[in-house]
Amino acid sequence: MEIREIRDDDWSSVFAFWAPIVEAGETYAYPAGLDADEARALWVPGAPDRTVVAVDGADVLGTAKMGPNRPGRGSHVATGSFMVAPEHGGRGVGRALGEELVRWARASGFRGIQFNAVVETNQRAVALWRSLGFEVVGTVPGAFRRPGGQYVGLHVMYLDLT
Repeated sequence: MEIREIRDDDWSSVFAFWAPIVEAGETYAYPAGLDADEARALWVPGAPDRTVVAVDGADVLGTAKMGPNRPGRGSHVATGSFMVAPEHGGRGVGRALGEELVRWARASGFRGIQFNAVVETNQRAVALWRSLGFEVVGTVPGAFRRPGGQYVGLHVMYLDLT
């Protein structure tokens, strides 16, 4: 597996799993029904953000975007978002993408990494981020609405890089 910067010709492969993950409504708060161009504008916004893909040969296994969590006085803390193609889950793709974020954030001089909205029922993601040293620093109760109408919390998770 290789992790590299996203290229224009990767987007159709990314969108093929990005759209169903968003539509499922279990892990991301993005609006349903986005077309490929609208989704790309959210996932590949350009500098100062960075978007990467995990690939195995010609196969795109997953993707991540990373950058400053906030502009200005919050720009010393990074953030990231991740998606793995369901058929490639359990192969370490998410871990590799998470490790790439941590490596990149350290090399870029960020003082920490903050995830603003990890759905508390997304147990695989929560366990992965904990295994990489992130802590849940707070949970916003009922901040995420699942497709069936159930409200669950959103974790704020943090990794100190100082």
